[in-house]
Order: sequence, then C-alpha cells, then structure tokens
Amino acid sequence: MNTDSLFQLAHVKQHFGRAAESYEAAAALQKEVETRLLELADYLPSEPARILDLGCGPGRAAGLLKQRWPKAQVIAMDLALPMLRRVPKHTRFWRPLQRVCGNAMQLPFQDNSFDFIFSSLCLQWAHPLPEALQEIRRVLRPDGMLAFSTFGPDTLIELREAYLAIGETPALSPFAAIQQVGDGLQGSGFHKNVLDRETYRMSYPDLRALMKELHAIGATDARSGRKRGLMGKIRWQRLQAAYPKQDANISSSWEVISAMAFKRPHTPFADGE
Repeated sequence: MNTDSLFQLAHVKQHFGRAAESYEAAAALQKEVETRLLELADYLPSEPARILDLGCGPGRAAGLLKQRWPKAQVIAMDLALPMLRRVPKHTRFWRPLQRVCGNAMQLPFQDNSFDFIFSSLCLQWAHPLPEALQEIRRVLRPDGMLAFSTFGPDTLIELREAYLAIGETPALSPFAAIQQVGDGLQGSGFHKNVLDRETYRMSYPDLRALMKELHAIGATDARSGRKRGLMGKIRWQRLQAAYPKQDANISSSWEVISAMAFKRPHTPFADGE
C-alpha cells in the first residue's frame, strides 16, 4: 500500500508521540467530537464481542467502550507508542484493554475480526483514504459496524487563507471532503452509509495560542513535501497580520465529518467475501 504518498508516516508518528503528555489537556474539541461519535454505538444491531478503537490516542474512548461492554474484548490501537502508554489510566485493572501499536493502512489483524470499529479523528492521516477503508472492511465481520470522524477541508480555513494572502502554500495537511469520504465508503464495499458534517469554531487570544494548541495535539503539517525549518520573524509577522481578527480574539474553524457504515452480510454472491 502507498502509505507515504501524501503524508510522511514517521512525521505523524513522531509528532503524536511528542504530544502524548499535552494532548488531553489541549484536546477539548477532540473530546467533544469523540463523545458525539460514541453515541453512534447505539445503532449496533447486537452487543459486540470484539471492538477496535483505531487511532485511540490516550484511550479515553476505548475505556468508555469497555465500561459499556465489560465482556467485550476492546483493543486500543495507535501509531504512537507514547499515546498507548497512557491508555491504562482510562480503565480499571479488572477491565484491561489490549494495546496494539500499528498503522491504520496495514491492520495487524485477521479478516473478519471485529464487530465494531470506532475511530475518532484518525483517518484524516490515512492516505489514500479508500485503501484505509478497504483495510478496515477486511477486518470487520459481516454486518459489523464502522463509526468514524475525520477532519474536512474547511478545517483551519482562516489559517489556510492567511498563508495564501502572504503568497505562501499553507503549511497544513489537506483533508478529504465529505463527497470523497462518501465515495470512499461506497467504493470500499460498505453499505447503509450515513454521513454528516459540522463546523466547530474555537476562539483564541492570538495566533500564537492557536499554533501552540496545534503543536500540543500533534496536528502539524504531515505532508511529505512540507517546508522544513522554523518560520522567520518577518514571515511570522506577515502571517499574523493576514489572519482575520474578531474584536480582541481570533477564531478557527474545524470541519468535522462523521460517518457510520456497515459491512455487508456474508453471502455466496457478495463481492470480496
């Protein structure tokens, strides 16, 4: 699989690893998105026996899923090992979570392994997205359910436009639009697909505070062809001047796409089964 065509995997792994200590304190939006996505578990047709939290981060969702279904085997998987080290604090010792360090593009599980795969704000780093969805479908059991959220292209639109205003390519990772996500699900063989999008707006005292938060949650430019090196004083001042202000603060937009989909039931005539 062509995992590094857009994003540099080592860069994503390194930055989320560095963000492990600061992530939970800074990730207010991520917690809200995760909480809403967990509500989709109500649509599971039956109690799941095996659950995967893909891109689990520090493991909050995995812990809540284990709390809801104590008898289920819940596996917390992340690319960054330092994130996985924080997972145990989100569960009880008598409700242990299994932890796996791995890549969403090459899931280290057998076919038809999970009844439910949950993934909050992880798949925007998986490219090409259709290949990641095919891999997820492979390890889902027939009738298994996928619930995931991902950032859309209007995420940080103000910052993107500020870069363009000073004549520079935005130092931000690109994300798939909702139409591309829907096409990816359809093309990967999922059915009963339901998608939604919502834009969240966050407020900051200044651009430096926004940049500090992006660093704290590991959401930095992960493109293979990104510009290396620190931004100079003059460039930074120009970017600050170009960023739109509201009163004394600035705001940033975060487009979140949420999706629920199912693997088709096994039949002798189902493609790929």
